[in-house]
Amino acid sequence: MTIKPITDNDLEPCAKIYIQAYNQAPWNYHWELDDALKYLREYTVSGQFKGFIVWDNEVLAGAMFAHTKTWWTGEQLYIDELFIDPGLQKKGYGKMLINYAEQYAAEQGLSTITLMTHKFMPAMKFYENIDFMHAQPLVILFKQVGG
Repeated sequence: MTIKPITDNDLEPCAKIYIQAYNQAPWNYHWELDDALKYLREYTVSGQFKGFIVWDNEVLAGAMFAHTKTWWTGEQLYIDELFIDPGLQKKGYGKMLINYAEQYAAEQGLSTITLMTHKFMPAMKFYENIDFMHAQPLVILFKQVGG
């Protein structure tokens, strides 16, 4: 297994895995390739972008899209997206990416790793099982506009 930084050439394969991961249960989203590519590319154009992919031999297993961010406690690594090919989930790839991110953060002198996930989806248990804490009482709010 190999973990390496994401390049522009990795975006389309990443977008395809992103679609596979999120267009099925439990998420049931409706991503199209062009939209997924645009979405992931928006992360990469930031000067603070940090992204990593995990390969198992010649197979792309998953990716992490993140960025560094200033916070009152110090610089942090904020994970925007972490996704694993559905056929390769529960084999330790997500944990490998998190471990890599922890090592990267420590080497860069970053104070924390932060992320957002859905409280009632399996990802919540995954993160809790690897010692992420729920930042109570924070809540994400949104408002749909238009048609």
